[in-house]
Amino acid sequence: MKFNAHLEDIEIYEAGKPIELVVREFGIESKDIVKLASNENPYGCSPKVKESVSKLIAHMSLYPDDSMHKLKKALAKRFEVGEENLIVGSGSDQVIEFLIHAKAHSNSKILINSVTFAMYEIYAKHVGAEIIRSSTQHHHLEEFYQLYLENKPEIIFLCTPNNPTGDALDAQEVYDFIAKVDKNTLVVVDGAYMEYAAYKDKNKAISPKDLIEQFKNVIYLGTFSKAYGLGGMRVGYGVADARIIKHLYKLRPPFNITTLSLEAASVALSDEEFVNKSIALSFQEMKRYEEFAKERKIDIINSYTNFVTLCLNDNQNSTQLSNSLLQKGMIVRDLSGYGMNAIRVTVGTNEQNSRFFELASEFI
Repeated sequence: MKFNAHLEDIEIYEAGKPIELVVREFGIESKDIVKLASNENPYGCSPKVKESVSKLIAHMSLYPDDSMHKLKKALAKRFEVGEENLIVGSGSDQVIEFLIHAKAHSNSKILINSVTFAMYEIYAKHVGAEIIRSSTQHHHLEEFYQLYLENKPEIIFLCTPNNPTGDALDAQEVYDFIAKVDKNTLVVVDGAYMEYAAYKDKNKAISPKDLIEQFKNVIYLGTFSKAYGLGGMRVGYGVADARIIKHLYKLRPPFNITTLSLEAASVALSDEEFVNKSIALSFQEMKRYEEFAKERKIDIINSYTNFVTLCLNDNQNSTQLSNSLLQKGMIVRDLSGYGMNAIRVTVGTNEQNSRFFELASEFI
């Protein structure tokens, strides 16, 4: 059987190992496993979400409200935009898929950072588009602009804060860059971790409203999987000019978000106190990682997210370290696949982080 030729060049995205898999592979009890690989909120979600969702279980036989009115109304109020400026996806990566299928084709070029979210490239290859990468680990927008001039890409992805490194661009840098880009080029500002960046440094905070009021060729992406603690519910969204949203809706399948997920996201959005508390705790615990790195003389990237990237020395190996930790029930993300001798660690609870320091100290 033959398949589309460009699928041969696509590597399957490897998500963080689930706890259940580690239980099966290593025979470790689930209570003894600590997962710090997927940047989930270690404090879970708002108690209000659990209470509200539990009341809807009796209605699971019915299709969800495909207009998503409740959630879109809440998002519109939060960002001071119109509901016509919003699209909701099964995670923000589904919106990324819509964007690439709507804008790119086999003769297109897509500009991304050297080290960034892997799904940009994977979805680009779905349509046979060519990926143009910057040369540096962090976003350097002067180089981005030169690559833009040389290659005239259909789409530019700016991931800020960047996954998997954790660094972030200043908002003004982003605005100045977009202002120089041709209006037929789609610029995607991926703000999956923006709640963390905005809390830590207001200069990094990018407002979806500001973006779409200034630029008609930009879409802002957000998610409920990180700060809101709803990774298992799979809800993301895009904010853009109504014309962009209209075209994306032509690609959206019906009922792409479940009833429970819609309710969870709507309620989570209303509990700012819970979100801010969990973000504050994350940055408080992050200081312990900074001290850990300093004591062991390894580099740590200044993070504006809920994870840290620890860059190992030449006499250390990120794959060996990750595997050694895994065998003891500690799941972290090995970044060797990104060309980095580094590991990415979600900042967990005080207890989880203490366990990481204990185990990692044996190897670092």
